[in-house]
Amino acid sequence: MKRRSALKSLIVATGSLVTLPAWATGWTPETVGQLTFASLDEEMMLAELVETFIPETTTPGAKSLKVHQFVLRMITDCYDQPAQELLKQGLIKTDEMARQAYSKPFTACDVPQRTDLLRQLSAAVEPETQQFANLIKGLTIRGYTNSEYYLVNVRKYVMAPGFYHGCVDLITN
Repeated sequence: MKRRSALKSLIVATGSLVTLPAWATGWTPETVGQLTFASLDEEMMLAELVETFIPETTTPGAKSLKVHQFVLRMITDCYDQPAQELLKQGLIKTDEMARQAYSKPFTACDVPQRTDLLRQLSAAVEPETQQFANLIKGLTIRGYTNSEYYLVNVRKYVMAPGFYHGCVDLITN
């Protein structure tokens, strides 16, 4: 009796594994749906914000490494609802500050203006604004230092650290 149930389980598992690739190939970003709570405009503004923290020079910047998508994914999956609201309100506040100071949206500002706005956000009196600036800065740094480019080209990441040296003379005193 146990052999029959084991064979049935084995057949079902094998059938599932065979049909999985055919089922999964039909996935596209449109069929999966929106994975974040942010709109496209908010995502673009966040991309410019993280690019201001780590700009592209001789090395890729945060925007080209898609750190903004990492930040959104972290806030969506790992943080609670207040952090998501903090992100939305912080993006609105940043855009408002840019419009007040330079009469244009944050995405239209040049690099010195964006840097000045980030300094103002970090030195703001309201604790929410400071929390937003610290959250984005911390997640940007984490996303950049966890990117494939950084780990391979800067840190020289080794998958299995250390080496085995089998024939080594032991020196004892």
